Amino acid sequence: MTGKIVAVCTSEKKGTRKKNVGAGRLIIGHGLEGDAHAGPWHRQVSLLALESIEKMRQKGLDVNPGDFAENLTTQGIVLTDLPLGTKLKIGEKAIGEVTQIGKVCHDRCAIYYQAGDCVMPREGIFIRVLKEGTVKVGDTIEVIKDV
Repeated sequence: MTGKIVAVCTSEKKGTRKKNVGAGRLIIGHGLEGDAHAGPWHRQVSLLALESIEKMRQKGLDVNPGDFAENLTTQGIVLTDLPLGTKLKIGEKAIGEVTQIGKVCHDRCAIYYQAGDCVMPREGIFIRVLKEGTVKVGDTIEVIKDV
Protein backbone atom coordinates (compact mmCIF):
# COMPACT_ATOMS: atom_id res chain seq x y z
CA MET A 1 0.00 0.00 0.00
CA THR A 2 1.49 3.33 -1.07
CA GLY A 3 0.39 6.94 -0.77
CA LYS A 4 1.93 10.37 -0.70
CA ILE A 5 2.54 13.16 1.78
CA VAL A 6 0.46 16.26 0.99
CA ALA A 7 1.38 18.34 4.07
CA VAL A 8 4.01 18.39 6.83
CA CYS A 9 2.59 20.38 9.75
CA THR A 10 3.85 21.71 13.08
CA SER A 11 2.58 23.89 15.91
CA GLU A 12 4.15 25.52 18.94
CA LYS A 13 1.26 24.56 21.26
CA LYS A 14 -0.78 21.39 21.77
CA GLY A 15 -4.50 21.47 20.91
CA THR A 16 -4.15 24.04 18.14
CA ARG A 17 -4.23 23.89 14.39
CA LYS A 18 -0.89 23.17 12.78
CA LYS A 19 0.73 25.02 9.90
CA ASN A 20 1.99 23.27 6.78
CA VAL A 21 5.74 23.95 6.80
CA GLY A 22 6.38 21.82 3.68
CA ALA A 23 9.21 19.73 5.12
CA GLY A 24 10.63 18.51 8.40
CA ARG A 25 12.86 16.01 10.11
CA LEU A 26 11.56 12.89 11.86
CA ILE A 27 13.77 12.13 14.87
CA ILE A 28 14.09 8.68 16.49
CA GLY A 29 12.34 8.49 19.84
CA HIS A 30 11.07 12.07 19.51
CA GLY A 31 8.88 12.79 16.45
CA LEU A 32 8.70 15.76 14.11
CA GLU A 33 11.36 18.31 14.97
CA GLY A 34 9.90 21.57 16.27
CA ASP A 35 6.40 20.24 16.97
CA ALA A 36 4.63 20.63 20.33
CA HIS A 37 3.50 16.97 20.36
CA ALA A 38 6.97 15.52 19.82
CA GLY A 39 8.54 13.69 22.72
CA PRO A 40 9.48 10.29 24.16
CA TRP A 41 6.06 8.63 24.04
CA HIS A 42 4.01 6.40 21.72
CA ARG A 43 2.24 9.27 19.89
CA GLN A 44 5.31 11.02 18.48
CA VAL A 45 3.82 11.80 15.04
CA SER A 46 0.16 12.05 14.04
CA LEU A 47 -1.17 11.23 10.58
CA LEU A 48 -4.51 12.01 8.95
CA ALA A 49 -5.64 11.28 5.42
CA LEU A 50 -6.68 14.06 3.06
CA GLU A 51 -9.68 11.84 2.31
CA SER A 52 -10.78 12.31 5.96
CA ILE A 53 -10.43 16.08 5.63
CA GLU A 54 -12.52 15.89 2.44
CA LYS A 55 -15.34 14.26 4.45
CA MET A 56 -15.39 17.32 6.71
CA ARG A 57 -15.38 19.63 3.68
CA GLN A 58 -18.42 17.80 2.33
CA LYS A 59 -20.18 18.69 5.60
CA GLY A 60 -19.58 22.34 4.73
CA LEU A 61 -16.53 22.95 6.91
CA ASP A 62 -13.71 25.14 5.60
CA VAL A 63 -10.80 22.93 6.70
CA ASN A 64 -7.36 22.16 5.33
CA PRO A 65 -4.33 20.01 6.13
CA GLY A 66 -3.08 20.80 9.62
CA ASP A 67 -6.46 22.03 10.89
CA PHE A 68 -6.98 18.81 12.86
CA ALA A 69 -3.51 19.10 14.45
CA GLU A 70 -2.03 16.28 12.38
CA ASN A 71 1.68 16.32 11.60
CA LEU A 72 1.49 14.47 8.29
CA THR A 73 -1.44 14.67 5.92
CA THR A 74 -1.46 11.73 3.53
CA GLN A 75 -3.32 10.79 0.37
CA GLY A 76 -3.98 7.42 -1.21
CA ILE A 77 -3.35 5.18 1.81
CA VAL A 78 -6.15 4.03 4.14
CA LEU A 79 -4.58 4.80 7.50
CA THR A 80 -7.33 3.29 9.64
CA ASP A 81 -6.84 -0.10 7.92
CA LEU A 82 -3.25 -0.34 9.17
CA PRO A 83 -2.90 -2.64 12.18
CA LEU A 84 -0.83 -1.68 15.20
CA GLY A 85 2.84 -2.48 14.59
CA THR A 86 2.65 -1.71 10.85
CA LYS A 87 5.93 -0.23 9.61
CA LEU A 88 5.79 2.76 7.27
CA LYS A 89 8.58 4.13 5.11
CA ILE A 90 8.15 7.89 4.94
CA GLY A 91 10.20 9.77 2.38
CA GLU A 92 13.59 8.37 1.41
CA LYS A 93 14.83 7.15 4.79
CA ALA A 94 12.43 7.61 7.71
CA ILE A 95 10.59 4.64 9.18
CA GLY A 96 7.71 4.79 11.64
CA GLU A 97 5.63 2.19 13.44
CA VAL A 98 1.86 2.50 14.00
CA THR A 99 1.26 2.70 17.76
CA GLN A 100 -2.33 3.93 18.01
CA ILE A 101 -5.39 4.25 15.79
CA GLY A 102 -7.75 7.05 16.76
CA LYS A 103 -7.79 8.63 20.19
CA VAL A 104 -10.12 9.49 23.03
CA CYS A 105 -10.85 13.18 23.42
CA HIS A 106 -11.78 13.81 27.03
CA ASP A 107 -12.62 17.45 26.37
CA ARG A 108 -13.53 19.32 23.23
CA CYS A 109 -10.34 21.00 22.11
CA ALA A 110 -9.83 24.26 20.27
CA ILE A 111 -9.87 22.34 16.99
CA TYR A 112 -13.40 21.09 17.66
CA TYR A 113 -14.62 24.60 18.40
CA GLN A 114 -12.80 26.12 15.42
CA ALA A 115 -13.80 23.46 12.89
CA GLY A 116 -17.16 22.35 14.32
CA ASP A 117 -16.04 18.71 14.43
CA CYS A 118 -12.83 16.77 14.81
CA VAL A 119 -12.17 13.77 12.61
CA MET A 120 -8.81 13.04 14.26
CA PRO A 121 -10.24 10.88 17.10
CA ARG A 122 -11.95 8.63 14.56
CA GLU A 123 -9.56 8.50 11.62
CA GLY A 124 -6.16 9.74 12.73
CA ILE A 125 -3.29 7.41 13.57
CA PHE A 126 -0.09 7.80 15.54
CA ILE A 127 3.40 6.47 14.99
CA ARG A 128 6.73 6.38 16.76
CA VAL A 129 9.87 7.08 14.76
CA LEU A 130 12.18 4.08 14.32
CA LYS A 131 14.58 5.57 11.76
CA GLU A 132 15.34 9.26 11.23
CA GLY A 133 14.92 11.09 7.98
CA THR A 134 13.49 14.13 6.31
CA VAL A 135 9.94 14.25 5.02
CA LYS A 136 8.51 16.74 2.56
CA VAL A 137 5.37 17.40 0.58
CA GLY A 138 5.29 15.02 -2.40
CA ASP A 139 7.23 12.21 -0.68
CA THR A 140 5.83 8.70 -0.73
CA ILE A 141 4.57 6.85 2.31
CA GLU A 142 4.40 3.08 2.03
CA VAL A 143 3.76 0.00 4.11
CA ILE A 144 6.92 -2.07 4.40
CA LYS A 145 7.38 -5.69 5.42
CA ASP A 146 10.76 -5.61 7.17
CA VAL A 147 12.91 -2.91 8.68
